Amino acid sequence: MSYILRPADLTDAAAVTELLNEVDLIEIGRPETDLHSVEADLKRTDVALERDSWLVFLGDRLVAYGLLWDESGGERVDVDHYVLPDHQRAGELILDAMEARALDKARENGAARAVVHLHLNTEPTLDTRLIEERGWYAVRRYHVLQRSLDAAADVVPEVPSGIRLRSCADEADRARVHALYQATFAEHFDFQPRTYDQWLGDLDADALDWSLVWIVGTDKLEDAGFLLARDDREAMGWIRSIGVVREARGLGLGGLLLRQAFAAFAARGRETVGLGVDTANATGAPALYARHGMAVHFAVDTWEAVLK
Repeated sequence: MSYILRPADLTDAAAVTELLNEVDLIEIGRPETDLHSVEADLKRTDVALERDSWLVFLGDRLVAYGLLWDESGGERVDVDHYVLPDHQRAGELILDAMEARALDKARENGAARAVVHLHLNTEPTLDTRLIEERGWYAVRRYHVLQRSLDAAADVVPEVPSGIRLRSCADEADRARVHALYQATFAEHFDFQPRTYDQWLGDLDADALDWSLVWIVGTDKLEDAGFLLARDDREAMGWIRSIGVVREARGLGLGGLLLRQAFAAFAARGRETVGLGVDTANATGAPALYARHGMAVHFAVDTWEAVLK
């Protein structure tokens, strides 16, 4: 029996979720992929499923999955790649198609080359020799951190004098969070600017509980930081992004936001909260998270290929 390669569609979301959880179980010891996350990826506005997604089956069994999206509108292209360890040839079929499409996409954008990024667990089910032979190399490492919660200890923090903390209550607040996100993440590795509508699409904003989004500021600086959390993962509460503008760092705003999120998740009965961080982050974020009891759950490398 031979492998069958075809594009994905929205009806494949459950099968993709099952595959990704098989990969999770191997790589991190437990399944942590939720159906809504896969559906959100498949519905991205910068993904044309017939050209930007790939499934590989052996008989009726899904054994590999790939997705490509384009946030830059230029040479930078992002991809996901998942394969079961006994089906590396299926993974190669997706790599072949993915690299060809990435170069075509970059050229459609007017670029002469494609700079492609892929995130892989540091102990992935993909045999990394397959991508190293193609010229891929690791360029960055991220940690997924987690922390246990205790409803008795993780209570709503007292807001210091001169500091203002509020929930994201309306459309104007959402737009403010977007502006703060763009400002605070602009200096981060691999940041791609996003319009307000693109950002809402990235978040799958219609499914987001906006009461888990906070804005912090000071009497002098007004709005100076934000935290955006989600409570739609089965495995844990999730802090998707947190940022404080450069001139407000060192004032305790990031820690206040974290404690607010911890308290909100603990009050909802969550036992664990997690987030992802660039280990080379220059803003002091890794140290901040460590001070607040967050420890490494697993590590992910960014791999890069330059295609011409």
